[in-house]
Amino acid sequence: MTDHILVERQGAIQIIRMNRPDKKNALTRAMYAKMSQTLASGDADPAIRVHVFLGVPGAFSSGNDLADFMVVATGGDGGTEVWDFLMALARVEKPIVSGVDGIAVGIGTTINLHCDLTFATPRTVFRTPFVDLGLVPEAGSSLLAPRVLGQQGAFALLGLGEGFSAERAKAAGLIYDVVEEAALEASVLAAAGQIAAKPPQALKIARDLMRGSRDDLVARIGEESEHFRERLKSDEARAALTAFMTRKK
Repeated sequence: MTDHILVERQGAIQIIRMNRPDKKNALTRAMYAKMSQTLASGDADPAIRVHVFLGVPGAFSSGNDLADFMVVATGGDGGTEVWDFLMALARVEKPIVSGVDGIAVGIGTTINLHCDLTFATPRTVFRTPFVDLGLVPEAGSSLLAPRVLGQQGAFALLGLGEGFSAERAKAAGLIYDVVEEAALEASVLAAAGQIAAKPPQALKIARDLMRGSRDDLVARIGEESEHFRERLKSDEARAALTAFMTRKK
């Protein structure tokens, strides 16, 4: 349901809040579709100058909803909502700030590779168990993580599936700062407000220069998506996903 994504505007700031606390913000297709639409509308609105992603206390996102994964793994519709969102994320024209508290799994980690500033709380752990589930990295993380973390840091995150504490993530350059839980939203919104007050054209040019061409990122997301879809239908992934869901039950 789209009410699991709450959209709010505070001046020139557009806030996208993942709000499915009972499932620790596991993302469904409808949630991805709503976020894609919101990013597009915010980019098209000259009154909006910065996007903000937030979760709920204790959970930024636990990753993709595994029920959606199982539909694909058992031969159902692959759905395009996830990949549409990842492409939208790669192409966003305006700065993105995120505030992460607690659980940040899978897309809950990789989304921050696209953010210009990420704040996290001390209890946050970033983890990407793609390989453990018989899958591959997504969101362009196979390209972006080595740039940010170096080859071995990226392998630890994406290959080994090691959890990165907030302090380790900051030291590695994955996030900007670590703040206490009570100060998270205020810190995020203060930074977003500073960004929104900058001359927008100058900021856009500066951001584009820092990011460079997005062609390679868009191409990598497409390549990852092909492998991801194939892996979802593999015996290896079906077995891993079934075992994981059985353990959860």
